Amino acid sequence: MNAPLYLVDASIYIFQAHFSPATVAYATDGSDRSAFVGFARFLIRFLRQLRRRHDEVLVAVAFDQSLFSGFRHQLYPAYKSNRVLPDDNLALQLDACFQLCETLGVSAFGSRQFEADDIIGTLCIKAADEQPVTIVSRDKDLSQLLLRQQDRIWDFQSQTFRNRDDIQLRFGIWPEQFPCYLGLVGDSIDCIPGVPGLGPVAARHLLQAYRDLDVLYNELDSVASLGFRGARSCQQKLETHREQAQLSRQLARIVCCHTEDCAEPFAAVRPEALLARGFDQPGFTELLKSLAVDETETQRLIRQLDGGVV
Repeated sequence: MNAPLYLVDASIYIFQAHFSPATVAYATDGSDRSAFVGFARFLIRFLRQLRRRHDEVLVAVAFDQSLFSGFRHQLYPAYKSNRVLPDDNLALQLDACFQLCETLGVSAFGSRQFEADDIIGTLCIKAADEQPVTIVSRDKDLSQLLLRQQDRIWDFQSQTFRNRDDIQLRFGIWPEQFPCYLGLVGDSIDCIPGVPGLGPVAARHLLQAYRDLDVLYNELDSVASLGFRGARSCQQKLETHREQAQLSRQLARIVCCHTEDCAEPFAAVRPEALLARGFDQPGFTELLKSLAVDETETQRLIRQLDGGVV
């Protein structure tokens, strides 16, 4: 099946709604329901756009469920140590967001070992040679998956699409170089250390000259001769923090699982199983009722599901 494949990074849209003052929603007892309602609004609008564009479309939604339990945390306990586990109310909403996907006719996946990025990466490699893949996210880390010209990242909020050439123009490196780039500069959002004192400009110079970390470290003695400002000090920093750079690259690299060495459901799924189905309105209404979403917001979401303008 060569229907286009859309892979959604759920966390971006859930937490955007959870923290945004623009999305405020409550249960009948006053409990916050903003994360669920905001995600529901997004997902309905997104799926309606796809239905207008395509007769058939494959969709999967990836959830992050591995905070402090995933393999990266085992490699480096400080990984994402600036995060906190969701409280009971947010955990309830996250579970409801997962259930929401079923009522809206799309597949959802999560894992205690792998992150949403890994789920998306694994599903990317299942695409047929000519099958276009669109990753729905604002996360630059997912750029590393744009290995083919027909693949792209869709920032749904700004309705902006970027392919691998756009990434190279914006960041000065190719998508497949992102793990090495983050191995050098680190990522404070995810507590990836990188090489202390080595910034984005130097990292771009190094990757333009050496392509990846392996080549860079094989030819480390030539770094000082590159001529960019700070090249000589870069060589010393790279030597001092060699193991940290390699660990940081490992943390930043998206893992694409193969069926033969991974028992996770997302690794075994066949692309045709991701075919988007119709909306289950009774199931949707029942889900809203189980969350006790207040009546005004419930009616607004039902109108949106029915195709009304909200």
